[in-house]
Order: sequence, then C-alpha cells, then structure tokens
Amino acid sequence: MIHFFTGKGDDGLTTWIGRGRLKKYDLRFEALGSVDEASASLGVARSLSSTPMIKDLLLQIQRDLSSMMTEVACDPDQAGRFRTITAEKVTWLEEQTDAVTQMVEPPKSFLMSGDTAGGGALDLARAVIRRAERRVIELADSGGIQNPDIVAYLNRLSSLMFVLELLELKTAGQISPSQAVKHSDK
Repeated sequence: MIHFFTGKGDDGLTTWIGRGRLKKYDLRFEALGSVDEASASLGVARSLSSTPMIKDLLLQIQRDLSSMMTEVACDPDQAGRFRTITAEKVTWLEEQTDAVTQMVEPPKSFLMSGDTAGGGALDLARAVIRRAERRVIELADSGGIQNPDIVAYLNRLSSLMFVLELLELKTAGQISPSQAVKHSDK
C-alpha cells in the first residue's frame, strides 16, 4: 500500500531544493504556500466560472503558478534550472488583461464580492494573489529568489483577476455601468 505521509516533517523541518532541511515556517515556505493557495483559489474560481474563456485562462495560469512554485522552492543558485516565469509571461498577462478590459465597462462605484459564485471566487483569488505577492516580495528582498519576473507576474495577475471578475459578472448579467469601482490594488 502507498502511504501519502512519511512522518519526516514531525520535527517541524522539511526538505527543499537546496541543502539541508528548513523550518516549515521559513519565509521560503510562507511564499511557496501563498503561491500554492493562490493556485488553489484559481481552481475554485475555475470550477465556479460560467465563462469558458475564463476557465481556459485560469487553467493556464494555474500551470504557470505550478512552475513558479518549483523556482520559489529552490536554492537561488539552482533556481535558473527551473525558471519558466519570464518577461514574456508577464507580457502575456498584460495582453490578456487588455483584451478582457475591452470586453467590460469599468464600474462607477465599489463592487461587493459575491453577486455570483464565479465572481466571488475570482475576487477571493485576487486577494490571495496579493498576499502571495507580498510573501514573494519579502523572500526576494531577503535574497531568497532573484527572478524579478515572478513579482511582476503576481502583480499583473491580480489586475487580471479584477477584470475577469467584471467579465464574469457581465456574463451573468450582474453588472451595469452604474455600479462602483472596487480597488484593484494597482
């Protein structure tokens, strides 16, 4: 029988792509866990979205975040071997955000999350992504990662989540130009 546990982490340490073992609360694992939560929140949003285009985008982004986690989990000396988040990926997010922006009208007042399940999930994903961005910046500032495109990717990703929420609400008939502007944390 296969066991999905080892018990090796019961001492509060865990392995990483580097030398030795680190405390589970190490800044690297805070950043890694936050990116993992962001990906999981995108999975929930994908499952609740009623818009096929959004589902496709979210799946691609989840794949990007999975690759990002490998680089975040690495010793900076080895991270280059696993680098997939590049300036081109950041540009791709900008292009997606611009394309979706053309499909929606900016709201004129604050949006309250939860008008639709998909919209609420996208809003939650945006907030989780912002936390992941903060943890990754902290890791980068400590020298734990050296790829500035990871921070830029997460920054652009939260903006994309905002416009995807608007698209999800528009698709569901839940938003009109008279509704409010929610801060997208730009």
